[in-house]
Amino acid sequence: MATAAAKTPNMKTFKIYRWNPDTPEVKPHMKAYDLDMNECGPMVLDALLKIKNEFDSSLTLRRSCREGICGSCAMNIGGRNTLACLCKLDKDSGKELKIYPLPHMYIVRDLVPDLTHFYKQYKSIQPYLQSDKPMPVRENLQSVEDRHKLDGLYECILCACCSTSCPSYWWNQQEYLGPAVLMQAYRWMVDTRDTATKARQAMLQNSMSLYRCHTIMNCSKTCPKGLNPGGAIAEIKKSMAFD
Repeated sequence: MATAAAKTPNMKTFKIYRWNPDTPEVKPHMKAYDLDMNECGPMVLDALLKIKNEFDSSLTLRRSCREGICGSCAMNIGGRNTLACLCKLDKDSGKELKIYPLPHMYIVRDLVPDLTHFYKQYKSIQPYLQSDKPMPVRENLQSVEDRHKLDGLYECILCACCSTSCPSYWWNQQEYLGPAVLMQAYRWMVDTRDTATKARQAMLQNSMSLYRCHTIMNCSKTCPKGLNPGGAIAEIKKSMAFD
């Protein structure tokens, strides 16, 4: 009986956003694919790769590590920004699953957003250690307590799920840095080995870079790594208000 049940097809429909810049006369549209869940891996990325490998090789997406480390496969799955490699498939329900690229971004093709501006913003915060003290010959040591201050910050993989879920970033992304970049700015502000905190704060002391955050908290709700960008932004505001 178990063998017979396993052979019974368990079909699920995937509706995937498609757009090809090489055929601009064809408007963006949703294309449906039906997969047997008995023959598919457990994650959304498994389904996407099965569609690409077996049904439609023209489907375009980014992926690399398959372990939630690289952030390449960030997309909007079932209405939420997340990583396809960490998003588990609901195989028991026949409900269709809609998959889009990250929202409010220019699209390169299909599920691939253009992250050029996002990475320029990341570069603008100078995300590296700056110190006016002589560098040690071997290791730049921290106390255990100071090292713990970086927990929940350094784990960010820059997948852009949080920034592209933020309405303030949708409206003002040319000037507002967004939650992912601001959390990384805070990561360096709070690092006790870095002595450029005042300069980093000065870069954010304007009406747009930081203060377009209205504490909507979509960023923290959607982070696939369970981090809290909204909390980091609040800490930056607090430090700039009282320092």
